[in-house]
Amino acid sequence: MKIPKRIASSLINSLKGGVVPRIGLPYITVGRENEIKALLHDVDIIAEGGSSFRFIVGRYGSGKSFLLQTIRGHVMDRGFVVVDADLSPERRLQGTRGQGLATYRELIRNMSTKTRPEGGALTLILDRWINNVLQETADQSGLDSDAPDFPSLAERKIRETVSGLNDMVHGFEFAKLLIMYYRSYLNDDADTKDMIVKWFRGEYTTRTEARNDLGVNIIITDDDWYDYLKLFAQFLTQAGYAGLLVLIDELVNIYKIPNLTSRSYNYEKILTMYNDTLQGKASHLGIIMSGTPQAIEDTRRGVYSYEALRSRLAEGKFAVDGRTDLLAPVIRLSPLTNEEMLVLTEKLADIHAVLFDYERTITQQELIDFIRIEYSRVGADINITPREIIRDFIELLNIAYQDPGASVSQILSSSSFDFAKSELQEQETDSEFAEFTV
Repeated sequence: MKIPKRIASSLINSLKGGVVPRIGLPYITVGRENEIKALLHDVDIIAEGGSSFRFIVGRYGSGKSFLLQTIRGHVMDRGFVVVDADLSPERRLQGTRGQGLATYRELIRNMSTKTRPEGGALTLILDRWINNVLQETADQSGLDSDAPDFPSLAERKIRETVSGLNDMVHGFEFAKLLIMYYRSYLNDDADTKDMIVKWFRGEYTTRTEARNDLGVNIIITDDDWYDYLKLFAQFLTQAGYAGLLVLIDELVNIYKIPNLTSRSYNYEKILTMYNDTLQGKASHLGIIMSGTPQAIEDTRRGVYSYEALRSRLAEGKFAVDGRTDLLAPVIRLSPLTNEEMLVLTEKLADIHAVLFDYERTITQQELIDFIRIEYSRVGADINITPREIIRDFIELLNIAYQDPGASVSQILSSSSFDFAKSELQEQETDSEFAEFTV
């Protein structure tokens, strides 16, 4: 496998630590073809000016975050801007102590494009937009950028570009700051540019401070931060991007809110986003949220405890007997098959060998034996997740690399795996593993 060592290192270290890598996912993507296809269909709609909202549901370690990051890579390649955030006790959708605004700040901090996939792309996007406008102005007017009339012509084009924002909530101030950013860019006024970026990031805490610095009478708050995501989605398309995709993970942190009223406010915010996207009140905007089955389906504390959401999201009568509707608002992740996990371990073995500069020695049969042992644990058919298997496998590779005298077969047959051997022997003829023969 040809893979840069920095990406190989990120993949191995992230997966061993139980977190999803932000780079290199195409090297290890296995399965989920149908889910990815369904989500990319949404992306096509967003690019044409529509909007979408999806929930991804799966147990801890089942691959929810991996799927989100995979989609993130796909859409950035298609010219989208992506913002993502994990909810936490300090970051919610709504809160009495600014937790909603904290989520907005995290989203904007993680704003990413194909050329800036690691985040922090806001300034890059603004500067690229202005450069494009200046180039278009030069092409259309035939004037050189040093011509006396050129700045006013470029500003007129800027105003035409942002005029469509004026009809949106808070659009007038948003457009005013974009024009101000253009003037600061021309005048090489770094201080004013920094203050405008600070405002877009939601870092102004008082209106007085914003008025003194920038002459605007509003700031982004806990109550209205979502309105600014809609403004960004509209602006980004005018700046040459295909749209905006918002990824929000760890909905379980809303489920864990002890106060009923606080939970309800957060679910009401989700309902607002859901209705906006499905009713066409947002444009060029996609939202994907993910959580555990309990966080979504629990009728006492989960998303389904909010009746307006439960009635919209609950499965119909025909999604039974293994049938899944991947076009529904909620996508439930099924476990990866044994065959898919075998392919994944093969990829990881190759990457590990590249990272540590050795010729891969683990055999196909040893990979098969490892998968069989993992799935032979008590309750593995229900409880084991890809995250656990991946962590175990990387540990196995690490031990084998550090102890060249011990083969993988010897490690697999050691006393450490005694807990699974008896059950494995009982399942030797089980049809579930019939395909794992050489």
